[in-house]
Amino acid sequence: MKLPRDISATQLIKHLRIFGYDITRQKGSHIRLTTKLNGEHHLTIPNHDSLKLGTLSSIINDVAIHFNQTKEDVVEKLFN
Repeated sequence: MKLPRDISATQLIKHLRIFGYDITRQKGSHIRLTTKLNGEHHLTIPNHDSLKLGTLSSIINDVAIHFNQTKEDVVEKLFN
């Protein structure tokens, strides 16, 4: 499955709630999310209207590694 090309940080944060991520803090234009599922894990997302494809790919890869899933599985759960 292909990654969405024009997803905003706000939209991604809503999708990441599936994996238990909640906003824990914001400093400037960066938002930090934390989940307690499968151990504690933190993500930092730039608060942009449209995330760059490489940034989105890296965030999804971090989630996949933390939850011991493939990147494709995570993409399917987030965007379907």
